[in-house]
Amino acid sequence: MSAPIHIFGHRNPDADAICSAIAYADFKNRTAEGDFRAARCGNSNVRIDAILDHFGLPLPTFIGEVTPRIREAMSREVVTVGPESTCAEVLELIEEHDIQVVPVVRDGHRLEGVVSIFHLGGYFTPRLGRRAKEMRRVDTSLDCIVEALKADVLHMENGDQVEELYVRVGAMDIRSFDRYTDEERIEPGRSVIVVGDRWDIQQRSLQLGIRLLVVSGGLEVAPEIVENARQQGVSLIVSPYDSATTAWTIRAATQVERVMSREYEEFGPEETVEQVRRKTSTMDPAVFMVTSDEGRLLGVFTRRDILRPSDTKIILVDHNELSQAVPGAEEVAVVEVVDHHRLGDLRTQDPILFINRPVGSTCTIVADLYRQAGLAPSREISGVMMGGLISDTLNLRSPTTTPTDAEILAWLEQLAGVSGDEVAEIIFSSGSVIGARSPEEVIGLDRKVYEEGEVRFAVSQVEEIGFQEFWNRSEALTAALGASREKEGLNFAALLVTDIKSQDSLLVVAGDPVIVDAITYPAVDEGEVFELRGVVSRKKQLVPFLTGILRGGRR
Repeated sequence: MSAPIHIFGHRNPDADAICSAIAYADFKNRTAEGDFRAARCGNSNVRIDAILDHFGLPLPTFIGEVTPRIREAMSREVVTVGPESTCAEVLELIEEHDIQVVPVVRDGHRLEGVVSIFHLGGYFTPRLGRRAKEMRRVDTSLDCIVEALKADVLHMENGDQVEELYVRVGAMDIRSFDRYTDEERIEPGRSVIVVGDRWDIQQRSLQLGIRLLVVSGGLEVAPEIVENARQQGVSLIVSPYDSATTAWTIRAATQVERVMSREYEEFGPEETVEQVRRKTSTMDPAVFMVTSDEGRLLGVFTRRDILRPSDTKIILVDHNELSQAVPGAEEVAVVEVVDHHRLGDLRTQDPILFINRPVGSTCTIVADLYRQAGLAPSREISGVMMGGLISDTLNLRSPTTTPTDAEILAWLEQLAGVSGDEVAEIIFSSGSVIGARSPEEVIGLDRKVYEEGEVRFAVSQVEEIGFQEFWNRSEALTAALGASREKEGLNFAALLVTDIKSQDSLLVVAGDPVIVDAITYPAVDEGEVFELRGVVSRKKQLVPFLTGILRGGRR
């Protein structure tokens, strides 16, 4: 099942951003394959809450960022072994699953170490100067040897005991065998002798009291040899393989704990893919571990895993600039945009559906998509689209309003069974935003960041019924505006407070004195606040005026 595609408004969502995300998710689920879900990356406000409460729809899920994390890139289906597993088991797993590294875990999936094809190669491949005795050493139990060989057991003594053993093939004459045994100086109780059907070597091994006698080739063992083994306390098994293969396989019965490396590179699941790319660029391992704070193995990943594009897909509504999008949007796939603002800086690797229309709200565009598709949205969805449209166009009185907005609103009124004036009353009588929020929250509620050349600036907007609440808190709001500008390193920041009834606004600007001095609107309150009569639209009236100043002109 594919992951859901989340639909986001901008970081400081207004009613149009939230309502269009909800409506577009519904539209996509009715017209396209996939799981589309409305989301938000910022806080709600009293007007959004009033719209959703009235029409009985929940606030979209909060997702603060979509930055790809290692938990998304890692493989959770990990092949593991325990410390008591054998090298033979590891080799089988490596071949079966076509992998290079096998994590070694203990109870509770706690990571103990790793064993790789390279570790095993170093263990099995002879090195110049390495003593022959060490080449024959194996640390394991007889039970593990039996399992590795898939051998038949004729007699067994303490098969589960892990011990240090040495393997030798009895392929020489009995006289050479005795001499060779003396030169090796290995205690018989730690010797494993591999031999075919040489009766003399078998008997001599039993007389010496070796730890294990392995008859190779699946050959039949004489009854007196079996009886002798019981009397001498020598374990006796029959291997189906030839002597050389048997000797090699016995060494492969070494327990992983004796071979594994306890040095490995590990990362937490919440580390970002970009951070991990930088960290691993100079590291040697082919496979990296992902562990919890308690040391439990959660998954593994390779460099290839973190170089692949993220599988996360999102849709943007009511904005098309990365500076306004959910954090991390530049690292995932933006597959669609539905907006009514100027074109921003968004770039995508592949062609996408990009709908941008010069209308008063994004909800107008989404509602028109329903209409063009011959679909009737539900009463609830129709209602929230009315809320977004009315909020963004100030009930069709904003200069951004178009005939299409009025036409769509009339269509939605019929479907929702409520008039635009009634919805406007619900929205604009829901209480003062300035009075209900802290100055910092007011500044951040509906805030957009713009770039004009080398100048970065932010404009926040809030609608009120009258300016009384603003004047009650103007000093605190001015201070919060200045603090936000300094914190984000902006050239200037502005707050537009719009009176819905009078259709006038007040503008507070903090920042570059040259820009502030260039504002031609009448100043009030000792020049810190400007009176903007007839200005209600940030997009169509204020931002063009400010960018005109930055370009050296006047609007």
